Amino acid sequence: MDGYEVMPMAAAAAIGDLFVTVTGCAGVITGEHFQSMKDGAILTNAGHFDVEVDMAGLRKMAVDSYGARHNITAYVRPNGRTVNVIAEGRLVNIAAGDGHPAEIMDMSFAIQALSAEYLVQNRGKLAPGVVSVPRELDDRVARRKLQSLGVTIDTLSDEQRDYLGE
Repeated sequence: MDGYEVMPMAAAAAIGDLFVTVTGCAGVITGEHFQSMKDGAILTNAGHFDVEVDMAGLRKMAVDSYGARHNITAYVRPNGRTVNVIAEGRLVNIAAGDGHPAEIMDMSFAIQALSAEYLVQNRGKLAPGVVSVPRELDDRVARRKLQSLGVTIDTLSDEQRDYLGE
């Protein structure tokens, strides 16, 4: 691997600052590894449940734990050093993701609803297959969103529409 040194986890544990597991296997980071990790090391899992990082072993080993930040728990080991675990060792993209904000989802749901209405209104008139969202619907949602934010936008001139082939 160009520019990367491949080493066993036991060796990497002592020098790493950030550990991201993505194997889908159990016991990738274990008690042996926790003991040698630097103070403040960060662990996260994107591969499998909370067994990829041995969370049961870490909880048993820890002399204390506390919420360090939103979705981050700090575990104090007997040597006094702390390991920070994101999303309690669970799948980070599911357990720690805050999802899509309402400011995005409102437009997505509006497009979906208007598209469903369009399909109903045009039943029997559309050819079988994938039907693209009509530009007018997309434009309508975008303009309403901007309006709700107090933002105005120019309208294309006839010349601009001709240039764009609209």
